[in-house]
Amino acid sequence: MYENSFPNKRFKHTIEFLEKHISNSETILDLGVVNPFTEIMTKHGYSVENTKGEDLDIDTSTIENSKAEVVTAFEIFEHLLSPFTVLKSIKADKLVASIPLKLWFSSAYRSKTDMLDRHYHEFEDWQFDWLLEKAGWKIIDSEKWTNPTKKIGIRPILRWFTPRYYIVYAERV
Repeated sequence: MYENSFPNKRFKHTIEFLEKHISNSETILDLGVVNPFTEIMTKHGYSVENTKGEDLDIDTSTIENSKAEVVTAFEIFEHLLSPFTVLKSIKADKLVASIPLKLWFSSAYRSKTDMLDRHYHEFEDWQFDWLLEKAGWKIIDSEKWTNPTKKIGIRPILRWFTPRYYIVYAERV
């Protein structure tokens, strides 16, 4: 994971947003396997449990059985065929989730070697908001940020101005 580039900017924004809304005394269920951001949350004093790599489109038992007070989902929902089902299965009252936004000048991400590393959905912010609201969540706060690259070309220039990531803090209605 992150062989060629570590997402320092994304991780910095994400931990700052998490700390703004979630006390490190609250327990977290992080959707997805243990990853570098799990370590960052732990270093910031959070108690984090991760899902085990099960296909969340088919098996939501870890989510349904979790006693965590908060669920986090950082760049997970775009990989799922049915994020609505996962959002409805969450028992916690708080959710912090981020997604990469759909970029009009770039096609959906698809790894040629890893079947799980593909985006089925690439949301616009309003679509993600609608999904959350329909699944019973009220968005309390949100932020967007860009992800510029040091490459040359039209698309790299557009990445300096076009928001790439969207993060929300939501509470169960």
